[in-house]
Amino acid sequence: MREIEPVYWDSDRGSWLLFRYADVEAVVRNDAAFSAQQGYATSMLVTDPPEHTRLRSLVNKAFTARAVRELTPRIRQIIDGLLDSIAGRGEMDVIADFAYPLPITVIGELLGVDPDRRDFFREVSVPLAIALGPVRDAQLAMNAFAGRNELLLYFDDLISRRRAEPRDDLVSAMIQAEDRGDFLTHQELLGMMLLLLVGGHETTVNLIGNGLLAMLRNPDQLETFRTNDGGERTAIDEMLRHDSPVQYSGRIARVDIEVGGQTIRAGQTVRMIFGAANRDPEIFADPETFNVARDPNEHMAFGYGIHFCLGAQLARLEGEMALSALIRRFPNIKLAKTDLCWRPAPVLRGLEALPITF
Repeated sequence: MREIEPVYWDSDRGSWLLFRYADVEAVVRNDAAFSAQQGYATSMLVTDPPEHTRLRSLVNKAFTARAVRELTPRIRQIIDGLLDSIAGRGEMDVIADFAYPLPITVIGELLGVDPDRRDFFREVSVPLAIALGPVRDAQLAMNAFAGRNELLLYFDDLISRRRAEPRDDLVSAMIQAEDRGDFLTHQELLGMMLLLLVGGHETTVNLIGNGLLAMLRNPDQLETFRTNDGGERTAIDEMLRHDSPVQYSGRIARVDIEVGGQTIRAGQTVRMIFGAANRDPEIFADPETFNVARDPNEHMAFGYGIHFCLGAQLARLEGEMALSALIRRFPNIKLAKTDLCWRPAPVLRGLEALPITF
């Protein structure tokens, strides 16, 4: 599509699809001409300024570089505990045993949710993640709706408990903001908790799973990652580019505007296909080649501008620490099977399971 029809009107879904890096960048950087707003939204992911600014500023301090660095000892402790628990088995499912428990524990502790509900969060968030894009399967849509409602009921109960007994966590901090009356509505509080819990772990699960799979399929790159001390950040960037955890995002045109030689009308939806832009040969040399030493690497996996991923630094840190520890602890890891299944999620790209031996 990037070569044949890079700015494509998808009449079936009623939206424009953009595949080239330059066209995606032109939209994602132009907040004046393109809106992220989707209906009556309470999430900063789908709001514009000033609402977006207000909502993001509420939680921004929890994800600054300094705040994320302070989490390093706890992240290392969680990683070591997970690897200790499977060390004697000689095999594991990387997704279920490692890639999922790590970020859900970290974001759960930040928020202040109950650690013993980890399996519940996985159960209800997976259908939500699958249904983020256009869904035609009625059962998938119903599962997502049911999962969302279960999470909201849980959050309502948690809010009541934290209101009565505040703690040093994000939920308590957001409740205090809500109580001030002019900063956060109850619906916005629920929307923020939903976004942070689901968004705070699903994408990192995919980063760890997709990244490890790419290295297992390219043993020379696995060896480079293992032996190149200090090269973890560059490697993580290549994993994000090569098999992007978030495949696309959407905007709505505010005005008639030309993109890539096509006129997009005010009110029309635009979908920016990050997965395609991140393999655009106009930007990336040998884009289909997985190269953990690729530099520069201006991928779009975290978005751009005001909607740049709030948790990017936390995701990077978790990915770097998790994969470094796993590969150094078990230097002879191998894929247990090659016929892997990907979740049927149009937006979030991730594996159902990743069985390995070691």
